[in-house]
Amino acid sequence: MAALLEGEASGYDLAKGFDATVANFWTATPQQLYRELERMAAEGLVTARVVEQERRPDKRLFSLTPAGRDAVRAYTAEPPARPPVVRDELLVKVQCADAGDLDAVRAAVAGRMEWATAKLARYERIRQRLLAGRSEEAYFAEAERVGPYLTLLRGMSFERENLRWGELALRRLEQRSAFHRQQSE
Repeated sequence: MAALLEGEASGYDLAKGFDATVANFWTATPQQLYRELERMAAEGLVTARVVEQERRPDKRLFSLTPAGRDAVRAYTAEPPARPPVVRDELLVKVQCADAGDLDAVRAAVAGRMEWATAKLARYERIRQRLLAGRSEEAYFAEAERVGPYLTLLRGMSFERENLRWGELALRRLEQRSAFHRQQSE
């Protein structure tokens, strides 16, 4: 429902735009999105209208109903659940680094840093699109919705922290490798 706050959209548009809106804090496959849209339609939270297209199958456009907006309002009023537990295979590998292959662990950390760098670049493009030439202050004063920008900032902060930690981890793992090389000489 959060994605439909932007306005009417097809399931395809929602799936395509998911990466640019909420994927920095929530993941879903296109199949999950379509199932949720059908469930919400059955519950009266969204409506769907069919748009005929030439040379393409007809598409269904979904929008929030008043009941859907009430459900969003009620959801935001509930206290959030406990924060999720981190389950990160990279951290398990780092935990085992001394008993394992330090070079492979360093490569895995470097790979995570490349991933974080690419995500930050994508998030920055989204940020610039949202700001549309405005300062952040102007955006917060003028924008119809500030939630997407605030969640984007959180995603950017998370990836910056991944980079900061990765730099520290690589430096310490390299020191550890140097120590092991020195001990074996």
